[in-house]
Order: sequence, then structure tokens, then C-alpha cells
Amino acid sequence: MALIDDFNAAVAHSKELTKRPSNEELLDLYALFKQATEGDVTGERPGGFDFKAIAKFDAWASRKGTDKEQAMQQYIELVEKLHQNYA
Repeated sequence: MALIDDFNAAVAHSKELTKRPSNEELLDLYALFKQATEGDVTGERPGGFDFKAIAKFDAWASRKGTDKEQAMQQYIELVEKLHQNYA
């Protein structure tokens, strides 16, 4: 249970950054969050000109095969790193 508590605290902590992380860092946060909470990406890759949706899908898909606990731990570590750089 401690990992889930730490993960939930990191999610709350990620919203307290005073500066905006880079787009790549935000995509990493998104992908790790989705992998930790939902598992592997499902559905088809968005098409057309919805570049934001495509980037988010690709970021999540890049984490395919990572188990939920690993994704939670990586998310926690990323939030700690971002907090050092952007708090």
C-alpha cells in the first residue's frame, strides 16, 4: 500500500510546480500516469492533425509492457526530479 500512497502524493505534488516543465517531460508524466493507472495503451493511434493526441498516444505506447508498480515508481522519481527543477 505504501507505493500507492507515494504515487498519489506524487500526483498531488506534480500539480504544485511553479514553472511549466518541457513538453517532453509533461508527456513522460502523462505516459507514466496512464501506464500506472490503466496499463498498456489500447485503441488505435489517432490520425489526422490532432498532434497533441498523437503525441500523448505515442508517449503512452512507448511505456507498453511496463508493469503498473514500475510505472508508479518511475512517476514518483520523475515528479521528485521535476520538483527540484521547477519548484
